[in-house]
Amino acid sequence: MSSLRDLVAAELSTPTPAPITAFAEHLTTLFPSAQAVLFYGSILRTGDLSGVLDYYVLTERPPAGWRGFFTRILWPDVSYHELEHEGQVLRAKVASMTLAQFQHAASGAGVDTTIWARFVQPCALIWAAQDAREAVVDAVTDACRTAARFAQALGPVGATPNALWTALFRETYKAELRVEKAGREVSILTFDPRRYDHVMEAVWHDEGRAMGEAERIGVRRAWRPRKLLGKPLNVARLMKASFTFQGAARYAAWKIERHTGVAVEITPWRERHPILAAPGVLLRVWKSRRRAT
Repeated sequence: MSSLRDLVAAELSTPTPAPITAFAEHLTTLFPSAQAVLFYGSILRTGDLSGVLDYYVLTERPPAGWRGFFTRILWPDVSYHELEHEGQVLRAKVASMTLAQFQHAASGAGVDTTIWARFVQPCALIWAAQDAREAVVDAVTDACRTAARFAQALGPVGATPNALWTALFRETYKAELRVEKAGREVSILTFDPRRYDHVMEAVWHDEGRAMGEAERIGVRRAWRPRKLLGKPLNVARLMKASFTFQGAARYAAWKIERHTGVAVEITPWRERHPILAAPGVLLRVWKSRRRAT
């Protein structure tokens, strides 16, 4: 049985298709203090490049200016980027935060659940600065360890790994402001259930299988503020993103055309003021769809 860190290191080293790797390398030129680029999400397993690629860029320091001020308080920053690669336009939604913030969140030290709940799921470390790779592997290992601890406390006593992970994802989805339908936690596990078995078994190998009743009570008590503050944190992030989401107009235009077939012109004014432009854009889309019916 491999240690949890060995398992995580092997998974993070999983090769990704050339377009995904090229986009990750492109992102290192857009974030001057980039330390690592992680790729995650459904495209990691499907390889469907027609959708939006999901990346996390970990940096040495926050952005400069007022954006950096807000990022120190409420991470991550979110931005949208496009890249033409061998004649194909690739699109990506990028979350960015400092490596130090990522390490702290993955350890479970704060009330946020999003990082460790996200990175206990499969991801790939596509690029890392030489002195940052081991730190990222350690942080993702901590995310898996944190998630496993809460899974054992929130799930049935003595349950199988699948039952524990199901209980964990059910609770984290309930704690967060999510748009997915109920049962999403099942679909996460269905794709590769043995992979999640191996993660839990590696945790048990490293730390022992039995969680004592006192520890279980303590972890469940620690879950309460996370459950209470999960949705308010998500709302605060959405409010921040409404003012700081770089590329929001282009992202919205692509989404609108993809789902409605109505092309939206990105003018300089719409690029600078996506919130103010939104009512006019939505009215135009409504009129276009009405004429088409």
